[in-house]
Amino acid sequence: MARLNNKQVADVFAKIGDLLEIKGENRFKILAYRKAADSITSLGQDLFDVWQSGQDLKRIEGIGQAIAEKIDELFSTGELGFWNRLVAEVPESLVDVLAIPDVGPKLAKLMWQELNITTVAQVKAAAEQGQLRSLPRMGEKSEARILASIEALARRQTDRVHLGVAWPLAQRVLAALRALPQTQKVETAGSLRRMRETIGDLDFLAATSDPAPIMAAFKTLPEVSEVIAAGETKTSVRLSNGMQADLRCLEPERWGTALQYFSGSLNHNVKLRELAQKKGFSLNEYALTRESDGEQLVFADEAALYQFLGLAYIPPHLREARGEIEAALRGELPTPLVTDQIRGEVHCHSTWSDGQHSIEEMARAALARGYKYLAITDHSQSLGVANGLTPERLRQQRRELDEVQARLPGIKLWQGTEMEIKADGSLDFADDVLAELDFVVASVHTGLRQDRDTLTRRMLNAINNPHVKLIGHPSGRLLPRREAGDFDMEAVFRAAAATGTALEINAAPERLDLNDAHARRAIELGVKLIINCDAHHTHDFDNLHFGVATANRGWATAANVLNTLPLAEFVAHFKLPV
Repeated sequence: MARLNNKQVADVFAKIGDLLEIKGENRFKILAYRKAADSITSLGQDLFDVWQSGQDLKRIEGIGQAIAEKIDELFSTGELGFWNRLVAEVPESLVDVLAIPDVGPKLAKLMWQELNITTVAQVKAAAEQGQLRSLPRMGEKSEARILASIEALARRQTDRVHLGVAWPLAQRVLAALRALPQTQKVETAGSLRRMRETIGDLDFLAATSDPAPIMAAFKTLPEVSEVIAAGETKTSVRLSNGMQADLRCLEPERWGTALQYFSGSLNHNVKLRELAQKKGFSLNEYALTRESDGEQLVFADEAALYQFLGLAYIPPHLREARGEIEAALRGELPTPLVTDQIRGEVHCHSTWSDGQHSIEEMARAALARGYKYLAITDHSQSLGVANGLTPERLRQQRRELDEVQARLPGIKLWQGTEMEIKADGSLDFADDVLAELDFVVASVHTGLRQDRDTLTRRMLNAINNPHVKLIGHPSGRLLPRREAGDFDMEAVFRAAAATGTALEINAAPERLDLNDAHARRAIELGVKLIINCDAHHTHDFDNLHFGVATANRGWATAANVLNTLPLAEFVAHFKLPV
C-alpha cells in the first residue's frame, strides 16, 4: 500500500496526458487524463483516504472506471503498469520539454524522433548549435525564440507565479491599453481572470475596430523585454520577469464569445461545447455556428452566451468544471462575495512583533477601509525570528492598545495573539495567559515536514483548546516555494466543525490558505471561515480581494464567512468583549 498525496497522483495523470499528446493519441483520451488530474488537484479531501474507506472513486468529477482502476493500482502497489509501459515508449523527460513556450507536442515529438532530443538541456544545446532549424517549419527565428524561452524559464524559480506578482503586472498593462482611444474594451483572460492561485502566462483581450495602434503600443510597454511574435490581431511578448503575455484584438460584436472562450478553463469549455452541440450548434472562440446551415451567432457579452445555452451567468472564478454548469442549470450557483462585505479582520501584526507599523497605524488603516473591528494578533514567544511576545510583553501591549482604542472609537480593537503550535504539539501560551486575550489565532510555522500523524495531532490539539477561536493559514504553505504540510485535512475540518473553531483563508497572495478546494470541503462539513490579510504593513489590507477570490473559487457565500458579520453579531458569535 502506498500513501501518495493528491498532488503526486495528479502529477502522474497530467504527465500521462502530456506523453499521450506527444505520442499522438486520441484527444479525448488525453483530455480524460488531464481532467482527472485537475479534479484530483481540486479535491478538498485526501484521495488516499477516499480510496481506503472504500468509497466509489467514480463519484469524483472526471474519474471514470479506467482511471479509478489506475488509482486503485497506484495506492495498492505504488506502481502503475500503464505509466511504466508509456515511459518505455516515450521518454518521461519530454514532459519538461513541453513546458518550454513555443514547443508543442508535435515539435517535441520531432525533436525526439529526428534529433534524439529528450531533455531541456539538449534542446538548449541544439538551439545554440543551430540544429533545430533542420526540422520542418523551423528556422533561425524559431530557434532563437526557443532559446530565449529556455533562458526566460531559467530566470524564474517556477513556471508559475502567485497572484501577488501577476495581478499588479496585469493591471499596469490593462491601464495602458485602456488609455488608448482605439480600445473599446480590454480584459485579462485565462487563469488570471479565473483568479487561480498561480499563473503561468498573461492573456489579454481587446475589442476594437482598429487593432494596429493597440498592437504597436503593447509591443512598446515598459514591462516588455522582447517581442516573440507580432501579427495584425495577435501579439506575444516576453515580460521583464520572464512571463509571456499575449494580446488578441477582435471585433466588438464577438467580445462575449471570445472573452468566454479565452477565459477557460479547458474542461469548462468542453462542457459548454457539449451543451451547444445538443442544441445543434458548434462553439468556438468566434461564434456559435448552427450546424444545419452554417449561420453564425455572435454575442457582445458573456451573459448573453450563457443565457442562450440555458444557463445562468457563471462568474469566471467558478469556471473549472467542478459542478458549476450543473448548478447553473438548476439555478443554484452561489452568490459571490465582494470585498465590501468584509466588516473587519482578526489576524494582524504590529511593530510589537514583526509588523512594520504601530498598533495605531494599523488601526487607522483598517478604519480607512471601513472596517468596524480589528484584532491585533502579534506572534507568540517561541517564534523568536518574528520577535514573538512573552506574557509580560503582552500585558505591556494591552496598555498601548487601550490607549489607541480611546483615540479611535470608530473601530473596535481586540488584543489577540498568533500563537505558535509548537513542534512537540504543545501550545505556546498556558491557558491562564490565553484567558487574558480577546482573540486567539493558532498557527503552525515550524516543523512542517513532520509526518502526517504528528502534524495532525498538533493541529487537533489547538482546535480542541477552548481559547483558540481561529486556525491561521492551516496548511502552512508558501507559494510557490514551500509545499503544504501533510495534514489530514479531513480530520482537521471535522474537528473544527465539532468545536466551532473557524479556519482562515489567508489573503496574502503567497499563502491563499486555505486553498479553494479545501475551503469548499470545509464548508461542506459545516466549518465557518474567516478571510484575513495577515497584515504586516498597512498596504497588506489591499490583498483582501485575493482572499475573497479564493473564497469564491471555493463556492463560499457570506453565510460561510464570519467576518461578513456586523460588529454586534461577530461579538455575539465569539463572546468577545464589547
